[in-house]
Amino acid sequence: MDQHKKKVIRSVAIIGAGAAGAITAAAFKAENYYERIRVFERRDRAGGTWIYDPDPLPAPPVHPGSLPPDVDPPLKVPENLPRTVPPNQQQRYALTPVYSSLTTNVPDIAMSFSDRRFAYGPFAPHYVPRQYIEDYFSHHKTDSFLVLNTTVEDVSQLSADRWRLTLREYDAVRHVDIWWDEEFDAVILANGHYSVPYVPQVPGLQTYTTLYPSRVIHSKFYRQPLLYANKRVLVIGNSASGHDIAAELVTAAHLPVYVSRRSRSRWEGPEPPTGIEWKPVIKAYLPDGTILFSDGSTLANIDTVIYSTGYLPSFPFWNSKNGSKNGSKNGSPLWDYAAGRLANNYQHTFLRDFPTLGVVGIPRVLTFRSFEYQAIALARLWSGRNTAALPSLEEQERWEKERAERKRAEGNKFHDITWDDGETMEWLGVLFRIAGLGTLTGEGRIPPALGEELVWAIEHLKKYPEPEKGDESDEHNRGVVETEGDWVVLERRVKDSLAFI
Repeated sequence: MDQHKKKVIRSVAIIGAGAAGAITAAAFKAENYYERIRVFERRDRAGGTWIYDPDPLPAPPVHPGSLPPDVDPPLKVPENLPRTVPPNQQQRYALTPVYSSLTTNVPDIAMSFSDRRFAYGPFAPHYVPRQYIEDYFSHHKTDSFLVLNTTVEDVSQLSADRWRLTLREYDAVRHVDIWWDEEFDAVILANGHYSVPYVPQVPGLQTYTTLYPSRVIHSKFYRQPLLYANKRVLVIGNSASGHDIAAELVTAAHLPVYVSRRSRSRWEGPEPPTGIEWKPVIKAYLPDGTILFSDGSTLANIDTVIYSTGYLPSFPFWNSKNGSKNGSKNGSPLWDYAAGRLANNYQHTFLRDFPTLGVVGIPRVLTFRSFEYQAIALARLWSGRNTAALPSLEEQERWEKERAERKRAEGNKFHDITWDDGETMEWLGVLFRIAGLGTLTGEGRIPPALGEELVWAIEHLKKYPEPEKGDESDEHNRGVVETEGDWVVLERRVKDSLAFI
């Protein structure tokens, strides 16, 4: 018997009102089974990482090599809840990484949910997905589930099928924090993983940031190039955000704009674009302000260093203590930072240790559309209407171990799901089979089909122009046959079509 069918789950808490939270709320409502659904969101609106914060400065200091448990620790919960106390002053990394010119980089047909397209595409400005997420709650009449301006500060398992959430609402009128507890049968983590920026440890960097405060920032706090007019800027990293930021800085900063990169990205040709100079990885930061690179070259008098080096998931609300003062039975960390993955997970969605805890939105894959499959599978599973049961705990553990070994051998991250080798289809197929069809009387969403138009868009519509056809030395050459503004249509599909996510 499926372990989830043994438990009666009627109340569900969803943490986060971004895209993952929006589709999860819709999927659980569609079951017409759950008696109580709440979506907790620490911002004043839905939208998640697509909310635009025009003024993120002053940026908090960087913490080279530090992990989220160190830089984003839990708050101390007041005694004897409910309580009203002075507002929190601790940095919570609530602002988003959206810069002014940001657009989506997944074609809209593949990024939007199956029942509602973006207003336009294929690559829409950042306010379109933000508006889309807000509207999606209203469209499905799940906006009544929203509890805004409310941060989940503690999640503790009380028993196998009971969870307590400790909540903190900021009252903007009285400028106080209101703390209280609520209990649920199950919890969905849909809080994203673009909040806590990661800056790698480099010899001398910690001293450098002390000697030259505010000189080093993370790209999370970049908004537009005019702030860096006539300044000498070094960008670390050439992923999608690093590429965008460097290209923008060319219009305002002192030239050249320097880009430190470990390897060549798929959208880079054999020579850097006009106004950009490539540098290798940094070997050390020197006390006199000089930056030393791995090839022995140096840069002096740099005004700003922008680290575009990504993020690490943070779950400061997860009470990893067992038998703690508030009765938590969690007993172990949720995220294994050494292994770079959810601890004891199955299919990036289910947790072996916690059958009434689900996760939506962790893998690097089709973003919004893949969230839909995860949300539907969880909603069907917990209502007891799933078509296929989860495999035994032993089989789930075997899946995790084998995947970890395979990804390590490939040099890829555990939660990176590739497209061109069929891995995405295989993963979505597992979730599809778990969920099955809705009921004859209409309860439940059905996992959507991946139609020909969607597949074509993923494989042929690219936000970033790639090296031109004819450069036989370029292994990334893909044959651009049509351009539309800043994006391109490819003659044939590329290797790792989702590499830009």
